[in-house]
Formats: sequence, C-alpha cells, structure tokens
Amino acid sequence: MHLSEFEYYLPPELIAQFPSEKRHDSKLMVIYKKTGRIINSTFWDLDNFINPDYLITVNNTKVFPARLIGSKPAGGKVEILLLRKIEGNLWEAMIKPFARTKKGIPVIIDGSDTVVYIGDEVSDGRKIVDFRNNDPLEVAHRFGVMPLPPYIKRKERNDNDKLYDKERYQSLFADYEGSVAAPTASFHFSSELIEKLRKKSFMFADVTLHVGPGTFLPVKTDDVKNHKMEYEYFSINEDTAKKINEHISNGKKILPVGTTVVRTLESAAGDNGLISPITGKTDLFIYPGREFKLIGSMITNFHLPKSTLLMLVCALAGSDLILKAYEIAIKEKYRFYSYGDAMLILDE
Repeated sequence: MHLSEFEYYLPPELIAQFPSEKRHDSKLMVIYKKTGRIINSTFWDLDNFINPDYLITVNNTKVFPARLIGSKPAGGKVEILLLRKIEGNLWEAMIKPFARTKKGIPVIIDGSDTVVYIGDEVSDGRKIVDFRNNDPLEVAHRFGVMPLPPYIKRKERNDNDKLYDKERYQSLFADYEGSVAAPTASFHFSSELIEKLRKKSFMFADVTLHVGPGTFLPVKTDDVKNHKMEYEYFSINEDTAKKINEHISNGKKILPVGTTVVRTLESAAGDNGLISPITGKTDLFIYPGREFKLIGSMITNFHLPKSTLLMLVCALAGSDLILKAYEIAIKEKYRFYSYGDAMLILDE
C-alpha cells in the first residue's frame, strides 16, 4: 500500500483559516458506506441523519497553549512547542530553528523575564527544555499561544484573534489538559446543538486521548505499513465503559467524534467488541485493511493528503468512496482541515 494512494490536490483557498462564525454552522457531508450515497447538509441538522440509538462519544482532552516564542541572548527567535513532560521541569519539545539552537543556550520567553535552557537532542527536530525553577505549564498559560497547525497562515484581523483561538481551538467538551493539538471534529458542537440533541434523548459519553505528535506527524515511508505511530496517553473511565457496553449489548451504535476517539476505542476494545475501564498509551495506526472491533460510523473533518488521519477514514469507509467524497467537497467549496467543515460516515 503506497503513500501516493492517499494523495489529492486541494486548492489552497479551501484551507480554513478561521472557524465558522457559529460552531454548528459548519457544512456537513453525510456518507452512507453501504450504498455510497453522499448528501450535503449542515452540522446543525446532524439529528436528521442519526437517531438516539447512537451514543455520541467525544474526546474530553483540553489543549494547552503549548507554543512559546523566545529569543537567544545574542539575538534570533526560537520557537518551542512543548510536547510531553519528561520529569520534573524537563519537557520534550520541538525546536525551531533546530540546528542553530544549541545545547545550553538560554532562551528568554517573549513578554517575560523567564529563561529556559535548551538541553539534549531527543530526535530530529526535538530537544529537552529545562525550565529550572519555573513551572512549565504556568509559563505556557501566561506566555504561550495555542498551537495552531502550520497550514493556518492567516494575518490576525485584530488584537483579539489570539484570545479568540484560545476559545475556538478547543471543544466544549474539553476538561482534562494535556493536548498539543485539538480533536477538531468536536469543534462543531455548540451549546445550542448539544442542548437540542439532549432534548431529543441523545446520550453522550467521553474518553480521553491527549493528542501529541503521533496524531499529526507526516508519514515518511513509501509503504504506509512501515509507518510507526508515536504513543499517546488515553483513558476510559468506568462510566463510559458501562455506557458503551450497554449500547452494544442492546444492539445500538457508537458514534465516535473524531479519529482520536476511534483510536482510543479500538485500542481498548476486546475481541468481543466490549470495553473495559483502562488508562494507558496507544500507538495504534489504522489504515485500510483493518477489521474494526467496535466502530462502524464516525464524525470527522477533512484531512491532509497522505496523513494518518485520512488513512484511518479510508480504512473505515473505503479509499475509493472517501476520495470521491473529497472531490465533491472540493467542488462544493467545503472548508478543509482543523477549522474546516465536517463529515458524517454512517454504516448504512
């Protein structure tokens, strides 16, 4: 299975630079796997396509402002994207520029007198950052910015845009801090839509997967089967496990919101398709050919070419159908990627 099989051309103007004005105003493409039928709608009308037999399952992780900008004493900017805690106040981080930011160099974080120190190289592009006596998360919350993906290259419209991103590059389900990228499929749920669905007897469940570089790093192997995902931490509590198992036992369906929820549930599911409460880490890579234990439907966004996210969606609905849907989405001017529109894949 070659990487080129997951390529498509996207006009740059369809890469969403801002989210829709209201969360539920996003477009929604509905795909019926078994018939190949495709419908264009809006996310507000989600309940026209699913019924309360679906347990809507979301990722409750919370993104923190993990991107820090600083300066070296001799001049020159340094970008630090915090990835994961190593121990104490040592964190693994992506560093730009990598080669010119040597071990031992102090970096003064913009807007503060906080100094952090560059440590050992972990891998290409990554080094240890030592916050010494400063709390890394406190520094991030005071001086960091939300880690928007690099394809969001907009010019800020006004001084409020960074504050705006702190609200909108975050779902309404976010409770547990730990992600450096957002589970973006859940962005489309507004408080009004959630209330509407609850009034119609829809039930929600939540899992936690803290999104790290494993989710967004590019595939660099021509044979996709040789790609290795980095591990990410996840958790499913007893209440969620019980809800999911009762739904399955009663012949009802699970509707994961986003690829992170799919990976979490598939990582935790036993061969019988049931879930046990669990806390651990997963490096599960889902690509075409996988037999799903639990999942048949999902909500997702439109993903980058050659990405593991696109491969997961193709595994669920078939590459031909998904790439056909992407062609239609481009023709219909859907908005792509993190701040873009949504897709509902139904096992019908």
